[in-house]
Amino acid sequence: MVDRKLAAPAELPKTLIGWREWVSLPDLTIPFIKAKVDTGAKTSALHAFYLEPFDRNGKPWVRFGVHPLQASLNDVVNCEAPVKDVRRVTDSGGHAEMRPVIETALLVQGEVRLIELTLTDRESMMFRMLLGRNALRRRFVVDSGKSFLLGGNRFRPMLV
Repeated sequence: MVDRKLAAPAELPKTLIGWREWVSLPDLTIPFIKAKVDTGAKTSALHAFYLEPFDRNGKPWVRFGVHPLQASLNDVVNCEAPVKDVRRVTDSGGHAEMRPVIETALLVQGEVRLIELTLTDRESMMFRMLLGRNALRRRFVVDSGKSFLLGGNRFRPMLV
């Protein structure tokens, strides 16, 4: 008789990442954005400096603008995505707000994962994106003392 517990598929090796990494959001045409890896956040969050809800074919969608580079208002990416949900999110300061949730592809080191992102104004924050636990689960291990372990240096020449 075979023990079913031993027959389970092997878990993929986990990739070591730093507390901040460069990632891509190809479905949103964002080729690179610096993300803070935040194991305290359940869901990932993306900076959206404007939000315009609308309907497409009877389904809720959102149009939003992203400034993908820190400290730059010059670079703008305008995006549209279906709204998966609207959730009450409490930030680290204890402030709660209702946020639209979208689902999009995250490209990290050649690997694509489908993740949920809440959309909120992060203009005053150090990072335009937070990468939360759900996006990291089963695939990444975080070294909180390191940065850009996935090759962030290749983006530095592009930045002003």
